[in-house]
Amino acid sequence: MPRLGVLGYPVAHSRSPAMHEAAFRALSLEDWRYQRLPVPPELFSETVRALEGAGFLGANVTIPHKQAALTSADEASAAARAIGAANTLSFAGGRIEAENTDAPGLLAALPEPPLGRSALVLGAGGSARAVVWALLSQGAADVRVWNRTPARAEALCAELGGHAVATAAGADLLVNCTAVGLRDPAATFKELPLSADSLRNYGCVVDLVYSEAETALIGAARRAGVAVVDGLEILVQQGALGFRRWTGRQAPLDAMREGARGSP
Repeated sequence: MPRLGVLGYPVAHSRSPAMHEAAFRALSLEDWRYQRLPVPPELFSETVRALEGAGFLGANVTIPHKQAALTSADEASAAARAIGAANTLSFAGGRIEAENTDAPGLLAALPEPPLGRSALVLGAGGSARAVVWALLSQGAADVRVWNRTPARAEALCAELGGHAVATAAGADLLVNCTAVGLRDPAATFKELPLSADSLRNYGCVVDLVYSEAETALIGAARRAGVAVVDGLEILVQQGALGFRRWTGRQAPLDAMREGARGSP
């Protein structure tokens, strides 16, 4: 029985199992299974090393393990190395291969290419690294990075490009890469350097966080008449790349969307 999973802490909220199981059904991959793997940071490396022996072919990686996923791998793609984080691991012959599908997943979900556009990225973790790298690699003209700990934003920009900022200002694209809104939607505009009214200063709002209902950030952007990309669409786009890598089959995007938007 081929097995896949998602590594995170916490991971109970993840829609990846429902999304991938829907894809398995659509393609009649009846023996395949996908499960949540809640792993605290101190156990991440040894857990990852044990997965192949337990029948796993691969795993997605979410908060807070994306940088640890890269350092735990034996091989990594050029993109994962450049970004400094991985969200997709494959296991074969006792070796771990790392890939980053967050970057191409984001680009596939955007309504317009980032060429020549400005962006404000909130956060400085593994997802933010992928977003900054993706935008700059596709010719974004101005990428700003905000983080509650300014030194982290400064370190990210020193490695990847863009420039750290202490406050938020309007841009063509706003991308939330923080976990704000995941557990407490009401905290969104208390913890981010934004107000609901200020969202009118952005051309498109992207929230990597997703929940059963739309996030407070996405809801406020919709009400402000701003184009939005929610976290579930990015989940589907990046997940489809991993699915193809592991199964060798073209991912059924519509089935994955339906699965992701159902119950966790």
